[in-house]
Amino acid sequence: MRAKFTQSFKIQAVEKALSRSNTTSLKEVADSLGVGHSTLNNWIVKSRNQAFESISNEGAVSVDGMGREKRPQDWSPEEKLGMVIRCGALSEEGANKLCRKQGLYTHHIQEWKEEFVKAVSPSVPAKNSSEAKGLRHQNKALKKELNRKDKALAETAALLVLQKKVNDIWGSDEDNSQ
Repeated sequence: MRAKFTQSFKIQAVEKALSRSNTTSLKEVADSLGVGHSTLNNWIVKSRNQAFESISNEGAVSVDGMGREKRPQDWSPEEKLGMVIRCGALSEEGANKLCRKQGLYTHHIQEWKEEFVKAVSPSVPAKNSSEAKGLRHQNKALKKELNRKDKALAETAALLVLQKKVNDIWGSDEDNSQ
């Protein structure tokens, strides 16, 4: 069965292939997109001949990018999170297929995932080293005081238990005074 790619996906694939670094081969780009090497090569040839203007794949997107499909930067945060979650549950091949249907690349999903992780992860609030040092000193002093109070409480509890045992064995002084 032949996979059908949207017009926008083809255009983005050609742009990615043409803007690749010198160390990246066309085959590697094709593999990362989940497209055959010869297919990507054909799209590049067609783009050079301006053939993408006349090709209409499901009428989804025209050459200038205006159409039903959204660009990756046009997605709302809720939609981005939904795609990250859906792609997270799929294999790499399944994620590539889903991304193609949506007119995205898998690297967009990875970027969105990193954005969400970065937004959720805690950052260090200390603005400068002296403030951080003061907070560490305060934390150490509070821990020391808490430890001292814990020891005092344990000692008091032990004394109460011993006093109760002494009273059980010899009786309390109050019993003898009456």
